[in-house]
Amino acid sequence: MREDAIVAEARRWIGTPYVHQASVRGAGSDCLGLLRGVWRGLYGCEPCALPAYTPDWSEPQRYEVLWRGLAELMSAKPLEDEAPGDVILFRMRDRGVAKHLGLQTRIGAEARFLHAYSGHAVVETALSVPWQRRIVARFAFPDIQEG
Repeated sequence: MREDAIVAEARRWIGTPYVHQASVRGAGSDCLGLLRGVWRGLYGCEPCALPAYTPDWSEPQRYEVLWRGLAELMSAKPLEDEAPGDVILFRMRDRGVAKHLGLQTRIGAEARFLHAYSGHAVVETALSVPWQRRIVARFAFPDIQEG
């Protein structure tokens, strides 16, 4: 998958209001909804059926639902092997499950990422040191089979 196509598709979502469980560009999205919308824009369909989920994800059970789901659909990458278009998974609290997603748009000294989070909208943000410390996994979109 071309990095510039992924980043361009993701940037189309900037300004979409945060709405839990939503995935409609311009109307509402959460962090997973943003990723689902980018996937639809790139591949033309949803990657899989998604059950309803609560804001606490699987925190009480301490089960890494989001991490496992990403690993089934995407290619895991070493954390240091960053590239524009990567999906990055964050652990927001020590000993909590990883439950926030972003999409890297720029690497290097001015690294940036797109994400949606409660009380805000889909925004492009500096991937500052505090954000970098929360990254626990990195994934690449699968290649589209040309035919």
